Amino acid sequence: MPFAVAIRELTADEWRLYRDLRLRALADAPDAFGATLEETNARTDADWKARLRDGTASSLDLPLIAELATPEDSRAPVGLSWGRIEASDLQTAALYQMWVAPEARGRGAGRRLLEEVVAWARRTGADLLELGVTCGNSAAQRLYVEHGFCPV
Repeated sequence: MPFAVAIRELTADEWRLYRDLRLRALADAPDAFGATLEETNARTDADWKARLRDGTASSLDLPLIAELATPEDSRAPVGLSWGRIEASDLQTAALYQMWVAPEARGRGAGRRLLEEVVAWARRTGADLLELGVTCGNSAAQRLYVEHGFCPV
């Protein structure tokens, strides 16, 4: 039975879920992110609450979660991404924290997360969407090229 992927915005009260996914991402792919697991794991609960509260309250941030519907009619969190626009440059959006759990890769979660951020960036009027990808991450590179991104 195929698993359906759902993408939704995180809510401010889901900071524990965000924290757990972010730490999983950093443990799984430490070279793919600017932050380290050690420094991120040192954040306090208050830091996590504030980060997600501020992100969900801002029209310049889009914290997303990917969930897989399971046969038991529940949803398993399997990915995240964060779209962001700096107030000093409203024409440029950025994609950060893009990650899909190994057990969910190849099921469309990454594609759906990317499409949501692209659509959001367009709605905001941004002219450019930037992202970074680790050299050697050919699956992610293919995904981005398939969606019109060009290496620079």
